[in-house]
Amino acid sequence: MGETKFQTEVALPGFSWKTGYKKKNLLMGSCFTENIGEKLEALKYSVDINPFGILYNPMSVVSGLHLLLEERTFEADDLVQHNGLWHSFNHHGRFSHAEANLAVDGINNRIAASSAYLKQSNFLFITFGTAWIYRYKKNGALVSNCHKIPAREFLRERLSVQQIVDEYIGLFGKIWQQNPDVKVVFTVSPIRHWKDGAIENQRSKAILLLAVDQLIQHFGSERCAYFPSYEIVMDELRDYRFYAEDMLHLSGAAVKHIWERFEQALIDPESTETAREVLKICNAVKHRPINKNSPEYSKFLLSFQKKTEDLGKRHPYLNLKLEKEYFNVQIEDFRRSNLRNMT
Repeated sequence: MGETKFQTEVALPGFSWKTGYKKKNLLMGSCFTENIGEKLEALKYSVDINPFGILYNPMSVVSGLHLLLEERTFEADDLVQHNGLWHSFNHHGRFSHAEANLAVDGINNRIAASSAYLKQSNFLFITFGTAWIYRYKKNGALVSNCHKIPAREFLRERLSVQQIVDEYIGLFGKIWQQNPDVKVVFTVSPIRHWKDGAIENQRSKAILLLAVDQLIQHFGSERCAYFPSYEIVMDELRDYRFYAEDMLHLSGAAVKHIWERFEQALIDPESTETAREVLKICNAVKHRPINKNSPEYSKFLLSFQKKTEDLGKRHPYLNLKLEKEYFNVQIEDFRRSNLRNMT
């Protein structure tokens, strides 16, 4: 008799290229981008996550990438003021500020850094969240975030598959001129946009999925690929226990499961092994002893100081500076404390 299965499993594509610790990864798109990006960042992979903040629709991602390619410089005139803050329609609210010049400085500093990073990136991960976009009525400009400005000041429209495809064909031509070797991995966010209703959410996701499929067919699997995060949630995690209390966003267990599938599909085996060592060191940094002056804690610190140094020597591309500093400081504090107790 065959094995009884209690879960449908989504077959992962056979990716011909994988990322890892020796690669640079730029991630842009919806909040699902941040879920995976934060996992990569926590394990010390080289990442740049959402340089404009969370972007939900394909056109906002296109706009952001064009701004990086152009190394666009923002000025105070590019901002709008609302509820005591200065905002950019190209950016998430995390870039907003009570002072226009400080908002502009934060925006421009991030664009400069991310523009340079894009030119060196090995992978560009793009997550589409919704096919719905908003335009500011006063000038018709696309907005990535409405910043709680009244809805009556915006026009809302749903993108077509062809609109998305046409924009990305033009965009990727420019990206590959500056960085011919960067690989593009698309995902569609499994998080539903429930305010549109169940039917409209499905239509929106269908548009995104079809657009991605056409782009991969157009450019070929040598340059583009699709990671099935949407399908993994819909089929492998078909249970509300994998959702947060709002029943829309994903629980920590769901994000962990998707991360494991992502790691299996898109991260090289050597990096996966190294990540296990990195995780132990990161967990050691979070450890809080009952008695900071005990001999056991001293041994613990010295052990992980050595492990951190050894790992850095074996993999010099790893950025373990903060971890090294932490163990050095804790060991020095331990020594000083014990000297005071002896006197």
